[in-house]
Amino acid sequence: MSANVPKLVKILVERLLIERKQKYNKGIYHFIQTELAYNSNRIEGSKLSKEHTINLFNTKTILAMKDEVISSDDIVEANNHFRAFDYILDVYDEPLSEEIIKKIHFILKNNTSDSFLEWFNVGEYKQEENMIGDTFTTAPENVSDEVKALLKRYLSKAEIKVDDIIEFHYHFEKIHPFQDGNGRVGRLIMFKECLKYGIIPFIINEQHKMYYYNGLRQFKAEKGFLTDTCLSAQDTLTVYCRRLISDFNKEYIS
Repeated sequence: MSANVPKLVKILVERLLIERKQKYNKGIYHFIQTELAYNSNRIEGSKLSKEHTINLFNTKTILAMKDEVISSDDIVEANNHFRAFDYILDVYDEPLSEEIIKKIHFILKNNTSDSFLEWFNVGEYKQEENMIGDTFTTAPENVSDEVKALLKRYLSKAEIKVDDIIEFHYHFEKIHPFQDGNGRVGRLIMFKECLKYGIIPFIINEQHKMYYYNGLRQFKAEKGFLTDTCLSAQDTLTVYCRRLISDFNKEYIS
């Protein structure tokens, strides 16, 4: 890691917080909010376009084309994602905890159609079995213990690097602690943890989607596939970070 990377991340956090407060819509905060919400929701099946997502963030409205059908859940989940990102900015420097993880899920899924199902348990761990493809994940009665154990292993590390964050993500997705929304929660956790530990974060986009899924499937046998995918996404965001905040403390980004 370049010696300048932690300084760049520090500047990134400063710019995100300043631009959020100023409601500035041409900088890195606007870019990350819309890119992360669009791509993370799109991976999970949202039909909102990038233009829809940007308009929703800017104006709280969507201009639909003639005969275009837009799901209310897609709109709610995009708005929720904007709020969830703001939440991880508020707690980015706090140690990762079950409370933070559950709060992210609550924000993401609140007021969706799922949230009105009694068994769905928004902001709490799942009550029903769920699967990834044709593979069962951790049984509901074991989720709490497994998440606690995962957090204990992760937080006990003397130094947390990007490989540790990616490995945490794999185990988190394997547990699949929530009824739905696990991927979005997990990707927001990775973003938060990168900011906390001075690592350039990354956004898994459409280009990386299939490599990302394959990397998760193959991780137990070959960690490098998922790691390389995340590092490729990290390279992409690094370019944007350097460009969009290049007029701020330039001496740190040389």
